Amino acid sequence: MSTRLSCSSVALTWLVTGCFGSAAVDDAGTVLGADDAGANDAGPSMQDAGVPQDAGFFLDAGPGFDAGPVPDGVRVRVVAANLTSENLQSWDPGHGKRILQGIDADIALLQELNVGDGSAIALQAFVDDAFGAGFSVFRDASPGIPNGVVSRWPILESGAWDDSRSTNREFAYARIDVPGAIDLWAVSVHLLTANATTRNNQASELLAYIAAFVPEGDLLVVGGDFNTDNDSEAALASLDAVLSLAHIPVDQSGERGTNANRSRPYDWVLADDDLEALYFPVIIGANAFADGLVVDTRSYQPLADLAPALFQDSAAPSMQHMAVVKDFYLQP
Repeated sequence: MSTRLSCSSVALTWLVTGCFGSAAVDDAGTVLGADDAGANDAGPSMQDAGVPQDAGFFLDAGPGFDAGPVPDGVRVRVVAANLTSENLQSWDPGHGKRILQGIDADIALLQELNVGDGSAIALQAFVDDAFGAGFSVFRDASPGIPNGVVSRWPILESGAWDDSRSTNREFAYARIDVPGAIDLWAVSVHLLTANATTRNNQASELLAYIAAFVPEGDLLVVGGDFNTDNDSEAALASLDAVLSLAHIPVDQSGERGTNANRSRPYDWVLADDDLEALYFPVIIGANAFADGLVVDTRSYQPLADLAPALFQDSAAPSMQHMAVVKDFYLQP
């Protein structure tokens, strides 16, 4: 895996002069927090369980796995979640919200972020209920199934990079003031179901934005619904130039799939090298998960660890996917 790409190193046929034309960054969207509401300030400054992974020492997942002592520092739990259910691709039925409450994430990369009447007030009320008072949120302004980023820490900058192949969601990003001197950029994506070639083109476009706007020294996490049919799709190979594929989460039974019937690896949380170096197994209750966790309420035991999530939440009518969770520890 290479270091962060520079703008000039990304050769894409849709880039005519420099890296971007004037319409490449779409500032439209809503960013909310504990003390503010309104328009954002976006701008150009933005394998399985039981098998040893790249680090060589994470050997199992679940109740029998000993993750060792929790590192000193601040936990950053990141979840990618396309958990709308029932009709209209909305979070309103509550199944996905209960799962988020049980996960206790610090940063969430959400898809299809439709809640209530679509207003900023309804969005912040959802965030307060699902995550807690004081969390901030940015949602892109797409008229359809927008992406969003939720953060325990202040969002310093946010916006939507134009996904030229999609009309109803953009690459939603937020620069987050995580503890310490280095900021963390979180990007929520929802790639198309069209075909693997289209998804790879979207991944290449996203990499160009990252190269242009994310400083080399900052931390980066990209996650969401990639709609990838397998773990070796070209889009993932492209993203591996900047983002680590070292840890691939599974559920408590060792199953990888994240779509509704658990057959395909649609959802991902991918960190750059600097953040990946701070990865640590996910610990929930007495369970530790070596490579992160795919949350399926039908198989997780004891489910009380994920309260108030209910057994059938992951099987709700038209439930989109399973949530994917990874933990990182920022050093003091």
